[in-house]
Amino acid sequence: MIRQYQLVELVKSYDPGADEDMLNRAYVFSMKAHGSQSRASGDPYFSHPLGVAEILTRMKLDSASIVTGLLHDTVEDTDATLGQIEQLFGKEVGRLVDGVTKLSRIELQSDNTKHAENFRKLVLAMSDDIRVLLVKLADRLHNMQTLHFIADPEKRKRIALETLEIYAPLAERIGMQDMKDELENAAFREINSEAYHSLKQRLAYLREQGSDMVRRVMDQLKADLADEGIAAQISGREKTPYSIWRKMQRKNIGFEQLSDIIAFRVVVDDVGQCYQALGVLHSRYAVVPGRFKDYISTPKPNNYRSLHTGIIGPERQRIEVQIRTREMHEVAELGVAAHWSYKQGDERVEGKQYRWLRELLDILDHAAGPEEFLEHTKLEMFQDQVFCFTPKGDLIALPRGATPVDFAYAVHSQIGDTCVGAKVNGRIMPLSSELHNGDQVEIVTSRAQTPSPTWERFVVTGRARARIRRFIRTQQREQYIELGKAILDKEFRQEGFEFAPKSLDAVLKKFKCDDAGDLMAQVGAGLQSGREVLHAVMPGTKAAPRAANIVPIATQRAKKKGKGTSNAIPIVGLIPGMAVHFAGCCHPLPGDRIVGIVMTGKGVTIHTIDCESLESYADAPERWLDVAWDSAGEDREGHVGRLHVVLTNSPGSLGSLSSVIGKTEGNISNLKITRRSLDFFEMTIDVEVKDVRHLTNIIAALRATPSVNSVERARG
Repeated sequence: MIRQYQLVELVKSYDPGADEDMLNRAYVFSMKAHGSQSRASGDPYFSHPLGVAEILTRMKLDSASIVTGLLHDTVEDTDATLGQIEQLFGKEVGRLVDGVTKLSRIELQSDNTKHAENFRKLVLAMSDDIRVLLVKLADRLHNMQTLHFIADPEKRKRIALETLEIYAPLAERIGMQDMKDELENAAFREINSEAYHSLKQRLAYLREQGSDMVRRVMDQLKADLADEGIAAQISGREKTPYSIWRKMQRKNIGFEQLSDIIAFRVVVDDVGQCYQALGVLHSRYAVVPGRFKDYISTPKPNNYRSLHTGIIGPERQRIEVQIRTREMHEVAELGVAAHWSYKQGDERVEGKQYRWLRELLDILDHAAGPEEFLEHTKLEMFQDQVFCFTPKGDLIALPRGATPVDFAYAVHSQIGDTCVGAKVNGRIMPLSSELHNGDQVEIVTSRAQTPSPTWERFVVTGRARARIRRFIRTQQREQYIELGKAILDKEFRQEGFEFAPKSLDAVLKKFKCDDAGDLMAQVGAGLQSGREVLHAVMPGTKAAPRAANIVPIATQRAKKKGKGTSNAIPIVGLIPGMAVHFAGCCHPLPGDRIVGIVMTGKGVTIHTIDCESLESYADAPERWLDVAWDSAGEDREGHVGRLHVVLTNSPGSLGSLSSVIGKTEGNISNLKITRRSLDFFEMTIDVEVKDVRHLTNIIAALRATPSVNSVERARG
């Protein structure tokens, strides 16, 4: 354990104006408060808050943060009170300790709910002061370092998963790369111990074998830059076991196929030298295509700035090089703590200045409960980024796979709610289109528009999904209230009474409802019988079986469904009563991303989103319909997929082809030979399939057939 004078010296080494007296008092107070308490490892419990404080000194945080680290468990685990903390150490420390303490005081039934509620409270606490998050991250890191002492394997795994899913992404979001790496590796070691130790052994072997090579590469890069008058500090940083594992999983490759296990960092004096150094390296070495990223002109949401490039460097080694200034390097290592305003005695840093944190708070406002909030938040934190621009040039960072609807909600909730169309790079595009890096997006809005339930099928941001779900819940509630009111009115009239919503006030507690609207909504949803409510309000009336009011509704629904099952089209978003047919140019299948085009006198034609013929409708946005396949509906119709096949000209080849299609449950509806030669036949085949996955399986089976030279899905 670090001694009292050592801790004070550590803080004063980077903050000469630190409150030495308060640090000493906090050290003694925490040690006395925890007294003889011990941890699972057998160490005195005081070793934990001391370890947390030491981690916080690595971030070079202010005295109040260090003191909070020392005291963060006293209110929860000892006889100390929040009043004592405020009296002895001031309101600022008291507020920080209270923020961290609140996260632990949760008594809920299920672990999942507890996990979600815990995170919800963390977001609320850190929105007031981001230091609460920094102390909590240090607390979690120290707990992960001693996780192996916990005897229960299930508890260890639960803590490790929570760390990997919540705390590591949060550390990344505030730019604390080292903290994120340590949390991920500690969790990975517990969750997949075998893979962790295997990767550690391989890295140790590579380090032993290639240490001279790494030094030679660094020396050569330094010499190359010095030749052009650039004085640079160069270091090599090894990827962590977890980041290697994640890349192997994502790209489905083996350890031997990884080429950037060591990243070389070039640190220079200013931004101009960053681009100058990049030019030197690109002029001397071959560039690996697709590996250049400029995070200086477009920083990451956590303010990370650097140039990344891949080159075939010295000794023909394929390497990754990161070029940055000293200030950028400090931000990359320490994140928000690198430019801490407390050091200058400025105003308290508000966590709400971070856009992502504002978005989490917005999700919190619109989520139905802790579990839904956690689900949406994971969507926000776990996906790679794409960077898009507003027409005015403002940068909007979104998860990969985001659509114009996600973009609209990222700009402003009101713009998302009233979005009716989008121009991407000047062209009208469907709202379900996937956005790419560098796209300029202009959102078209209308006051008459409201969020469409179909949007939930393709949006990827938690903020958009939370807003859409809230609107749907509100809309459904209003519909259920109207239906419930009509049912109750009918029941009351049958007994000779006049129904008034105020008459329900007396029985709200019996049905566990907050107001009359809740009870009417329950009746409308079929959760309560109208007759039961009538009997509760008017005890003299006869109660009927609960199912009495539900049967007619179910019967009505069944009739509606049965009426058109033979030729129902499994597409949502269509204009009621319009004729629909599928385009012969692209042959859309269930599973494809689709768009509807209104054709005068013909109804709606469904195209795949990448169909080339859509170009001809670019100037007629009023003809575009935002549609999607109805995954919930039952689709009994067969759909036609078109294949372009090159077949060897040999006996039995056509028989083999038709046999393979038959065995994979496809049905050939049309076959046309488009070109023939001495060696090959080229043909177009129409195959009846269930969906795009079925067609993909047929293509895979044909590609494995020796007589088939090539097979592709035909477009046109």
